[in-house]
Amino acid sequence: MFALDETDKGSKAQQAKLEHELGTTADPIAPTAEQEAARERSHGKVHETIADVNDVLLRPFVDLVNSDSAWVNHGVPAILALLIYGFGLGLLANMLPKQRSHAGDWRTADS
Repeated sequence: MFALDETDKGSKAQQAKLEHELGTTADPIAPTAEQEAARERSHGKVHETIADVNDVLLRPFVDLVNSDSAWVNHGVPAILALLIYGFGLGLLANMLPKQRSHAGDWRTADS
């Protein structure tokens, strides 16, 4: 959704320039209550739901990056989240009980 929003900004060059001068972004990763309300008005229901889930999942990684580039500010936390959550889910999946293999030598089978 971020990439779609960024491509849409091409026609809004003046607004982006003003936001850059003021040091704000149109779609912050961790929005304040006012920014969240403005985002809810401008996005559709599905887009806003995805953005809300994104806010929750990326919140631990937002403070690790501070760049002038919106792509860096959104991309690095997303990559870190994918790596850490992916690693954690992989560990969890490996800890789940596995079925026992019944393959063995038929001559040593229990009676």
